Amino acid sequence: MALPFLPGNSPNERLGKEKFHKSQHFDYSSGVPMLVGSEKPGIGGEHLVGQEIKSKYSVYPIGSGTGLPPWVTFDKQVLCFDAYFQETVPEAQSETYRIRKCKIYFFLEDDTIQVVEPEYKNSGIPQGTLIRRHRIPLPPPNEGQFYNLFHFNINQQMKLYSRTFTVTDCDAFTRNFLTKRGVHVNNPTTVPEDPYSSLREQLKKSMQPLRPYERHDTLKQFLDHDRKVLRFYCFWDDSQSIYVDLRELILHYFLVDDTIEIREVIPPNSGRDKVNKFLRRCRLPKHVPAKVKQPGEITDRTVLNVLTSSTMGNRYILDSLKTGAVHEEFYKDCDLIIGGEVNVWGRRVILADCDDFTKHYYHSKYGIEDFTPLQYKAPPAPKPLRPVPPYNGFGSEEDSLSFCQRLLPKPPRKDFQKFMEKDRYGLDSKVLNFQAKMITADPVDRERVFIISFYLSDDTISVFERPQKNSGVLGGKFLERGRVKKPGQELFKSQLSQYFTAQDLYVGGTLCLNSINFQLLDADEYTFKYMEQHAEEFPRANMGIIISKLRSLSEEKQSEIRKFLTLSDPSNTGFIPFESIRSLLLGLDCDLSEHEVLVLGRCFSERKQTQVDVGKILFSSDCGHEVQKNGFLCGWYLLSRFADGDEIDYHAFLAGINWLEHPAPPVMPEDTLKLLIASPASKPKLIAQSLLNYSAVLKKLQGKPSK
Repeated sequence: MALPFLPGNSPNERLGKEKFHKSQHFDYSSGVPMLVGSEKPGIGGEHLVGQEIKSKYSVYPIGSGTGLPPWVTFDKQVLCFDAYFQETVPEAQSETYRIRKCKIYFFLEDDTIQVVEPEYKNSGIPQGTLIRRHRIPLPPPNEGQFYNLFHFNINQQMKLYSRTFTVTDCDAFTRNFLTKRGVHVNNPTTVPEDPYSSLREQLKKSMQPLRPYERHDTLKQFLDHDRKVLRFYCFWDDSQSIYVDLRELILHYFLVDDTIEIREVIPPNSGRDKVNKFLRRCRLPKHVPAKVKQPGEITDRTVLNVLTSSTMGNRYILDSLKTGAVHEEFYKDCDLIIGGEVNVWGRRVILADCDDFTKHYYHSKYGIEDFTPLQYKAPPAPKPLRPVPPYNGFGSEEDSLSFCQRLLPKPPRKDFQKFMEKDRYGLDSKVLNFQAKMITADPVDRERVFIISFYLSDDTISVFERPQKNSGVLGGKFLERGRVKKPGQELFKSQLSQYFTAQDLYVGGTLCLNSINFQLLDADEYTFKYMEQHAEEFPRANMGIIISKLRSLSEEKQSEIRKFLTLSDPSNTGFIPFESIRSLLLGLDCDLSEHEVLVLGRCFSERKQTQVDVGKILFSSDCGHEVQKNGFLCGWYLLSRFADGDEIDYHAFLAGINWLEHPAPPVMPEDTLKLLIASPASKPKLIAQSLLNYSAVLKKLQGKPSK
């Protein structure tokens, strides 16, 4: 039942619509207004009545599973088909039709087609791109549609505009792609024979050109052996000349074109003129002809004279059999071997050796393994010694030696690597400080105290004298920093002098600086630690060497040491005073220096910490003196008293320094002594007051000797 045509009963076509734009149907083309929007939709993008919109995309689904557009999914993917078409030739006697082969390319990204005909030599027709790349419409009556993927198959005909193409075959990618899309690909068919092309091939084979083209394909040899050269070291035995000598040569064989180049090795001061090449690069013949060929005698082609007439002139033909050609044998890589001879235009050149690349080439290609070089010259004579004149006293010895080594002298080079490794870095000074006294009979000089500093960066030494009150001697700099020669060396000599090194300085040793003898009495804590940490550089601080010396003592001395330890420790506690064992080792002449004994004591000594009241530390006058000297308020002891593992109990620390609530007791003189004894600055000086764990030393001696 139809509703009456009344307001409210008719459907609203605009209900639910959101787009009401209108397409542009008119435009100017070459200045002429015309209708250009026949394929454009109506209002809101809807099709007009009876309007058919041509497809703009391939029928193949857009990127299955990825949602990408076709121009991304099928980028650079092309289907290739082999095809041919028959062209009629109406005005020719030798042919009536022609079969023309071509390639059909279908681009999957936009359904465009391109037809290309391969170019043939001397075809006489325009070839190349027959149909440029674009979308090709179907033949009538479906001219509103375009060719797509499913219109292609093998062994079928396709009409592209006015030509009918027959598809014969396709490549593997195309066959696989069509099969996956559900297209049954037919079997390939053959291309019919072109009569005119067959006739041209027969004529080409029967032709005898006056100048036949002989192709010598050397491209493969060039690609395989480009920039590869065999090198042989050889010599020319020129014994028949006036000056009987051997001429050293280097033979280069270029694998790219089988050419040989020879260069001569001219030693210095030989009296010979230096030439660029002994033999320029060329193909070297094996047999030297008796007479050198004139230019034109050796040619690539042979000409036969078949007719000679004064009226008709001369007639020539090419000799295809090459009966009069001159054949020459040239040296190849197989002819070159160590110990063999090469005839270089009458000169006898003998191959003596080759480089590593040449050995590898002959081993891989010919299986040769024996590459023993040929000895052809005597070993070089030893170079005569160049005596150095003795030092004359001007400048340093190194600077004077540089004047004797070269005409243009250079300043002596310093050890920059050692300077970078041993120079001061932050708080690490890299300076060894020793306390020393002068060895002399003068009572005034015996009381003088010196600080000897050795700088590891450049092996220099400086001496500073401590000022003492009422001594009558001014303190300060005693010796400027510099390298110091060892005593007992001749001044004017050819060899360089020996200087003091870091290994020459140790506690207990004697040092002669500019004819003044010093005895090293002590060293600071940094010096002891540095020498112990670098024991491989300082034998006096190497615990392994010290233990080895104790193991090598005689049985008599070892029994005397055991007897002394038994008497010194009757209760068998395992500890004895260090001063006792020090006096024993130095008195027995155990080949141990005082520095080695101190290192032994530092390694095996144990000292009990003295307990000091915190209040006395904080409010004693000596603690204030330590603040001025060391720059910290006895923090080394305070932190240890209030430390709980890795944390500090600052509540207890604040309560301890509150002198109003916790007044400090009076400080006695013995408390000050305890404070100074507990200071870490006095630790190296208190080794003599500590106890030596001799039981640990005995266990170390009974162990396996260190290598």
